[in-house]
Amino acid sequence: MHIKPFEELTIQDNFMFQKVMRNKRICKATIERLLDIQIKDITYLEEEKSLHMNPDSKGIRLDVYVNDVDGTVFNVEMQTTKNMEELVKRVRYYQSIIDLHNIEKGQDYTELNDTYVIFICTFPLFSDNLHKYTFKNICLENHNIELNDGTTKLFLSTKGTEDDISKPLQCLLDYVDGKTSSDDLVTEMNSVVDKVRHSKEWRLEYMTLEMELRRRWKEGMAEGEAKGRAEGKAEGKDEGKAEVVLGMLEDKLSLEMIAKYTKLTIEQIKEIGKAHSLI
Repeated sequence: MHIKPFEELTIQDNFMFQKVMRNKRICKATIERLLDIQIKDITYLEEEKSLHMNPDSKGIRLDVYVNDVDGTVFNVEMQTTKNMEELVKRVRYYQSIIDLHNIEKGQDYTELNDTYVIFICTFPLFSDNLHKYTFKNICLENHNIELNDGTTKLFLSTKGTEDDISKPLQCLLDYVDGKTSSDDLVTEMNSVVDKVRHSKEWRLEYMTLEMELRRRWKEGMAEGEAKGRAEGKAEGKDEGKAEVVLGMLEDKLSLEMIAKYTKLTIEQIKEIGKAHSLI
């Protein structure tokens, strides 16, 4: 069992993406470019990076979660595994948890923050080769009527082929896609990527993550086998794998990576995830 070598991490990897977005100037400029807006300032919500409504519900772990000075919430996620059925439901769930979290803090419904849930995807989206797909709630009978509930979902694809976005955004998406691309923002992002790769502290953090995955794998397998023996079940080992899969899904590991760790097929992983409402 192994994860991607630290030296091979790119902006597409969640670990690297999160580190780069910890640079406030880069994070602010990235959101402005993704949405074609101007933001006065942003504030990181450290304690809210992992949102859990109660111990029995599935929480979410966010790549980037910030407020602007007006209280607007921006959640930006990097997505590298194409599963559109899962992806659109994930956006719906993220939106609901963010809203419920704000309500739990004592806000009235009318005080809910405007929110943007943004997925940067490294694969084609939908069917018409666009780079950018913005979704708001509108009336089906009259498309001129918007619900104006303050929610926006945005999907961006690095694989779009149409001429539908600005040159700065095209440059950013090309960089994420691994193509040769450069402007001031991309140059600064690449500089931080290089800094992360040469950081002993972040290398250690990444190695600690790998050790945690190994520990979880071993403990999950041992627990499943022990439970199977105690109950006289032959499927104890499979139960252990299922527990590990659920933990990895909660940590947003790709289906391909989970398959490599567990030796399960992607279809088997999807079945486990769906059975526990994680997919």
